[in-house]
Amino acid sequence: MSDIQQKSFCVFIGLFLCFTLGVSAQGTVVSGTVTDSRDKNPLPYVTLSFKGSKIFAKTDNQGKFSISSATPYTQLQVNYVGYKTRILSVVPSTTQVINVRISVESQNLNEVTISSGKKAKYRNKDNPAVELIRKVIEHKPMNRMQSDVAVEFQQYDWMQFSMSNLSDKFKNKKIFKKYQFLFDQQDSTEVGGKNTLPVYFRERLSQNYYRKNPEKTKVITLADKHVNFDEGLVDNNAIGVYFARMYADVNIYDNNIVFTNSQFLSPIADGAPAFYKFFITDTIKTHQPNLIELSFIPRNPNALLFEGKIYITMDGKYAVQDAFLKIGKGVNVNFVRALEVKLNFEEDSTTGKYHLSKSHLLEDFGLGKEGGRGFKGERTVVIKDYKTGIVRPDSVYKGLSIVTAPDAEKKSDQFWANNRLDTLAKDKIKIYGNIDSLSQMKSFKRLMDVMSFFFIGYKQFGPIEVGPFYSFYSYNNLEGFRGRLGGRTTTQFSTRWYLSAYGAYGFKDEKWKGSGTAAYAFNNKSIYTFPQDFIRASFQRDVDIPGDASKTIVPEDNFSQSFRRGVNDLFLYDDFYRLEWMKEYQSHFSFNLSFRKWTQNPASALIYQNYQNNVLTNVGSVTSSEFNLDLRYAPNEHFYQGKTYRERIIEKYPVFELNISQDVKGLFGGQYAYQNIVGTIDKRFYLSQFGRTDVRLEFGYTSGRVPFPLLNISRANQTYDYEQYAYNLMNFLEFVDDHHASINIDHNFNGLIFNHIPLVNKLKLREYFSFKALYGGLRDENNPNKDPSLLQFQTNSAGVPVTYALGHTPYIEGGVGIGNIFKIIRIDYVRRFTYLENPGVSKNGIRGRIQFEF
Repeated sequence: MSDIQQKSFCVFIGLFLCFTLGVSAQGTVVSGTVTDSRDKNPLPYVTLSFKGSKIFAKTDNQGKFSISSATPYTQLQVNYVGYKTRILSVVPSTTQVINVRISVESQNLNEVTISSGKKAKYRNKDNPAVELIRKVIEHKPMNRMQSDVAVEFQQYDWMQFSMSNLSDKFKNKKIFKKYQFLFDQQDSTEVGGKNTLPVYFRERLSQNYYRKNPEKTKVITLADKHVNFDEGLVDNNAIGVYFARMYADVNIYDNNIVFTNSQFLSPIADGAPAFYKFFITDTIKTHQPNLIELSFIPRNPNALLFEGKIYITMDGKYAVQDAFLKIGKGVNVNFVRALEVKLNFEEDSTTGKYHLSKSHLLEDFGLGKEGGRGFKGERTVVIKDYKTGIVRPDSVYKGLSIVTAPDAEKKSDQFWANNRLDTLAKDKIKIYGNIDSLSQMKSFKRLMDVMSFFFIGYKQFGPIEVGPFYSFYSYNNLEGFRGRLGGRTTTQFSTRWYLSAYGAYGFKDEKWKGSGTAAYAFNNKSIYTFPQDFIRASFQRDVDIPGDASKTIVPEDNFSQSFRRGVNDLFLYDDFYRLEWMKEYQSHFSFNLSFRKWTQNPASALIYQNYQNNVLTNVGSVTSSEFNLDLRYAPNEHFYQGKTYRERIIEKYPVFELNISQDVKGLFGGQYAYQNIVGTIDKRFYLSQFGRTDVRLEFGYTSGRVPFPLLNISRANQTYDYEQYAYNLMNFLEFVDDHHASINIDHNFNGLIFNHIPLVNKLKLREYFSFKALYGGLRDENNPNKDPSLLQFQTNSAGVPVTYALGHTPYIEGGVGIGNIFKIIRIDYVRRFTYLENPGVSKNGIRGRIQFEF
C-alpha cells in the first residue's frame, strides 16, 4: 500500500470512529499538495501544523499531505526551511482539499538559538549534525555514479533567460504596445519580480553513457532546439555557449560546484565542516527509509558558500535524497543577486542507490540592488531511463566524448511534444514564436546593433563591419597623433572568403601605414568557426616597438597605449608578408603552417649598427625569411564563438603550445639561417575557498648565429595597464636571450582576507598576488660584446647600454593587488627585485586594469 493510500485509509478509519462514537463535532481534515510558487514543482517534506496545536504532518516526496484533528482548528501553518511561512484559513470540522504554494524566503537562514535566549556556541566537537555530515562525506564514493561499473540515462534540459523586475511603466511603453504577449507575469514576491520578458529559450535531449573501466563518458545530443535571432546582429551559437557556461550541471557530490567562473564549496565537500555550520532540524519518518533534515549556513557569509538544507537517508548509505541550496546577499560574487538550486534524487531499483532525477537552477543578475531591473536565468534538468550494469561495446565510446547528431536541430514539433520530460517546459514553447516577433522589432535591432558596437568594437554596414572603434585614435612619440580606419567582411559577404584591411596615418612622421588580408575557409562556415580550416595571405606595413607585450594582449592600436612610462623612443617600421594554413581538429589539436618574410627598419632612437673593419657602421634593415609550425593542444576547451571572433574560456584544463621556426638564408632576401623553438603550458588551478591560480610555464631555445633583433626579446610593458603575461617593470628591449625558461603565477584569493574584516567585507574586494621569474642567457656566438661583427646592443643618448643579455641572476618581479573595486577595477602594486642597476628602470610601480568578473 502506498503512503497516500495508507494516509487515506487512516483518515477514513479516524472519521468512521468519530462517527460511530457519536462525536458531536466532526473533525477537521485537510489534504492537498504543496508546490513552489515559481516553478510549480512539488516540495517534499514540508512541515504543516494546525496553528496553536502540536499536531504536525509532512508532505511526501510528491509534495502531498494530509493532516487531521478532532479539534475544530481554523488555521493551517506551513513551514519549510528557506521558504516564507504561510498561514492559511481552513473551515473547521470539515474535510477539505487545499493546494498550497509557498515562495522562497529572501533573508538568510538564522543560527539556531537556545530557548533561554542565549546564543549557543557552535562547536564541531560532539555535534551530532557534524557527525552526520562526516558520515555523508565518508559514504560519498559509494553514492557517486562513478561507483557503478556502467551507467546510462536519457537527459532532457531546458534553459531560459529573461529580462526581470520590469515595472508596469516599462511594460506599458509605447514600443511594447503591440507586444504585450511577450511578457510573463508571476507573483511579485518571486525572484525576477512581477513582470519578466523572456529573451532566450533552449531545450536539449541527450543520451548519456558512463563506463568505469577503462573510464569513459559519452554524451550524444539527440535533439537541440533554441530561439534564433537575426544572424546579422547576433551569433546564436555564441549565446548558447555563454548561457550553458553560466548554467552548468550541479553535482552536490563534487567538492566544488562552479557557477559562472566561481567555485562554491559543496555542503558535503570533504572539508565542509571547517566552513559550514550544520544543524539537525527534523526527522522524516513518513519516508522509507527515514530521512534526517540537515540545515546548514556558512561560517563566513561573504565566502563562496551556500545556505539551505539536505535530506539524508538513514539506511546506512547516508545518501542525499533531496537538497535545496541558495546563496546569501553577502556572498562575494558580482552581479548575481540571487542563486537557488533544488536537487531531487530517486532510488535505483537495481542497486538501491540514489541518483539525480531532477534539478532546477535559478539565478537573478543585475547591476543594482535586488528589485531593480536585471536578468533572470533558469535551467531544469530531468533524467529518466536510468540504468546500471549494462556494459556497452567500445564502439559506443569511440571518438569525441561529446557529439551532436547530424539532425539534432531538425527535429519536428511532434518529436518535441513526445519527448519533453518536464511539464513546465510545455508552457514555455510559446517563447519561440515570441522571440521571433521580438527580433523583428526595429527598436530591438537598434539595441542589438549598439551593443555589438560597444562590446565587439565594430559597426556593421551590410556585409562589411567598420572598426574597431578603440583603434580610431592613438598617440606615440614617433607618429604623434595617429588616425586609423579599418574594416572586415562578415559571413553575409561570404562564408568562404574573408577580407580585412586598415589604413593609418601618423601626423608627426607623415607616413601612411596599412594592412590587407584575404582568407579562404575550407569549412564553408567562416575562418573563426570551430574547427578552423583556412588559408590566409596577409601584408602589413606599420610601426612596432621591440618587445612590446601590450599588442600581444590586444593586437590592435589601443587608446591606452598612448600613455606610457619612461623613455619611449625605440621604434621599428615593419614590413610583413605572410602565407599560412590553419587546420583544427575536433579533438582541439591544431597546427598552423606558415611562411613569413619580415623586414625591420629601425626608427627614431633605435639604430642597428655593427663593426666593419673596426668602424661602427649603420645597418639600414634586417630581413628574415622563415617557415613556422605552430602546434596547439587544448583538451576540453570551450570558447565564445562569434561570427568574426572567438574567445577562449579559461578553465581548469591545460593548454599546450609549441612553435618551431626555421629561417632560410637567401630565400626572398633572408639574411640569416637559424632555428628557434618556443613552448608554453597554461593551466588554471581552482583552490576552492582559497581562490584560483593561473600558471604559465615557458621555455625557448635559438640555435645558430643570430643578431639581437631576431633573438627572443623579453615581453615588457611600459603602459600603466597591468599585463598578466608581461613584465610590468621591464623596459622595452631591455633583455634578449637565445635560451630561457620562465614562470608566471597570478593568484586571485577571491576575498579570502577581506571577507573577514568588518565593514571592509561589504565592499566585496578581492586580493591578488603575482610572481614572475625569467631565467636565461646568451651564448658567446650571439653576444655582440663578444663578437663586434654582430649588431650591437642599443645604447641611450649618453652611450650607456640599455639592452642586456640575461646573466646568472634571473629577472624577478612580483606584486600584490586589490580587485573588484566598483566591480570592474583591479589595482596592483608591483616591485622589481633584480637588475635594479640598469639605467632608467623603476623599482616600484602602480598598475591598473579593467576586468569584468562574476
